[in-house]
Amino acid sequence: MPKTIYRPEHQALLNLLKRYRAEAGLTQVQCSKALNRPQSFMSDVENGTRRLDIVQLRDLCAVLGISLMELVQELEIAIKAGS
Repeated sequence: MPKTIYRPEHQALLNLLKRYRAEAGLTQVQCSKALNRPQSFMSDVENGTRRLDIVQLRDLCAVLGISLMELVQELEIAIKAGS
C-alpha cells in the first residue's frame, strides 16, 4: 500500500481543507496566524508536505468554522464519490 500522502484519500482531505478555507474567506496567512504558526504552515498543509495530527486538525477545523466531525463526514462522502 502506498504512503498515505500519495493516496487519493489524502488529496481529498487537502481539497476539502482548501475549500473550507476559501469558504471561510480566509487566506493562508490568516489561518496560520490564527493557529500561531508561520504562513508557511498552511501552505505546507495545503500542498501536502506537512501532515497534521488529530489535535492540529481539530484546531484548524475550529479556525475554519467547522467541526472535526463535519470534516470527517465530508471526507467520507468525497472518498466514496471518488473526489
